Amino acid sequence: MTAPAAAYDPAGLHLEEAGDSGPLVLCLHGIGSSSAAFAPQFAALIGAYRMVAWDAPGYAKSADPTGPLTMDDYADLAADVIRARGGAAHVLGVSWGGVIALRLATRHPDLVESLMVVASTPGSGTDPDKAAAMRARADELARLGPDAFAAARGPRLLSAAAPAGLVERVTAAMAAAVRLPGYGHAAEAMAATDLRGELHQVTAPTLVLCGDQDRITGPDASQVLAGGLHRTAYVIVKDAGHLANQEQPEHVNAWLASHLHIVTHR
Repeated sequence: MTAPAAAYDPAGLHLEEAGDSGPLVLCLHGIGSSSAAFAPQFAALIGAYRMVAWDAPGYAKSADPTGPLTMDDYADLAADVIRARGGAAHVLGVSWGGVIALRLATRHPDLVESLMVVASTPGSGTDPDKAAAMRARADELARLGPDAFAAARGPRLLSAAAPAGLVERVTAAMAAAVRLPGYGHAAEAMAATDLRGELHQVTAPTLVLCGDQDRITGPDASQVLAGGLHRTAYVIVKDAGHLANQEQPEHVNAWLASHLHIVTHR
């Protein structure tokens, strides 16, 4: 078993779980979110799969870390969640969660049956300006506080045509999820990560999705992932921003269900 990250006790993780049988699906949320982001996927997949979604360390209902966590630490904690439930998992990661999922797949390939990566990126360490902007987010959160921080960032996670009610829900969920030091550690981990040189090591079949109106990472970053992976399908989700799984859940869920059916019946 992986040694727990020195700065975090896995017992402090809050996990949302549903479903009594079927293959395990572990859901890893984005840097401004929580397990609540996967409500549409739980509703669609619960009949055939055991669903688990975490609040990452220092987010929402999970305990705060006592020190910095690296991307390896997050991946190892996710590995502990899978091992505690036996066997392996299909891992769904959105944005930052997708980066964790890909690192998990290279560090613990025996635990990853397949990957579903939505609106993700190789990490912010691919470019000095992106890394600096990511590191600056912690100071912004400290200066503004969660409510104003979420009000400034939440609407950009969706397309310009997103319903007002969804914008409000996403913004409220962010405000309830993010705090320091957890958000700052996540931002630093993203700033220090560049997955481009390790994508070829991922052996799990992977579905990569991105909204056509994603204003955060955008299709270009997702295309880098798809191009660097050996066993992948790449899907552009029409009329969706960064949080495609929440803005166009029926379309995204259909692709997820198709992917899971294929990889569990090969």
